[in-house]
Amino acid sequence: MSQTKKVLVTGAAGFIGFHLSQKLCQQGFEVVGIDNLNDYYDPNLKKSRLDILKVLSTFSFHKIDLLEKERIDQLFETEKFHYVVNLAAQAGVRYSLVNPYAYIDANVTGFLNILEACRHYPVEHLVYASSSSVYGANSKMPFSVHHNVDHPVSLYAATKKSNELMAHTYSNLYNIPTTGLRFFTVYGPYGRPDMALFLFTKAILENRPIDVYNNGEMKRDFTYVDDIVEGVIKLLPHVASPSPSWDGNNPDAASSFAPYALYNIGNNNPVKLLDFISTLEQALGMEAQKNMMPIQDGDVPATFADVDDLIKDVGFKPATPLIEGIQKFVDWYREYYTK
Repeated sequence: MSQTKKVLVTGAAGFIGFHLSQKLCQQGFEVVGIDNLNDYYDPNLKKSRLDILKVLSTFSFHKIDLLEKERIDQLFETEKFHYVVNLAAQAGVRYSLVNPYAYIDANVTGFLNILEACRHYPVEHLVYASSSSVYGANSKMPFSVHHNVDHPVSLYAATKKSNELMAHTYSNLYNIPTTGLRFFTVYGPYGRPDMALFLFTKAILENRPIDVYNNGEMKRDFTYVDDIVEGVIKLLPHVASPSPSWDGNNPDAASSFAPYALYNIGNNNPVKLLDFISTLEQALGMEAQKNMMPIQDGDVPATFADVDDLIKDVGFKPATPLIEGIQKFVDWYREYYTK
């Protein structure tokens, strides 16, 4: 791969954006990161991630919000990106019940500004984060990108589905190659403090009870962050192209007559929440006090990624075992919070 490819990573101070930026720099890419450093969760964690990135000679950072259209356009005009990876978003299913407008601003209007910039300052490939949440009320397992996903159960999911529809429109109208990646429950070091693994670890170490929703019967396809990053990097040069076999009488949801593609990136191995907690207890060497709770609004009982297309097209399948990934998170957490 060319040493000189320039990549824009939006949300670079975020959990996945940080890991991706680091890996891209290690692999010889030039990375420009942007982030608005908002306070949805502790900005100090974002600053810690940025401190690590800023020492890398091929990384540069701009504090920009996706809503700042003129600054986004100016950046595209100046930098002339080869690839764009849009990870900036308002994350979290539960917060979308409390502050819905934040999701429309960041995930819809913000994404539109990225699409417009790619239209006016062409790039080789736009890759963007979707989510396993788009599967919503679907119950046929494993979840396949070829399934219809028209029944979201949270506004967060609806905005991610909107991203896929918006990307398709721009691929069709302006021939912009776009690839949407549906991430499945990502975890690992420097993870988000609003995610279960972080919340559970903090509570257990502080001898506080943890809230276990759906009485622990929830199943999630937990995916280690390094596997997510590897999938993204393998797909960057795998530029989306029109499918010659696409048929409007029998439309396939994952491909198109336009340069558009969708992939799941998940571990392909759902784990029951109680088993996840048990693995965490093993890594911590401590037992959790559990508050058994009903399922929350906006949550789905299970997720399970079909990754056949990812394997077929780029020869990659996430495979980090849960015990290994959780141990790495616990080791990081203990070191980071005992500084």
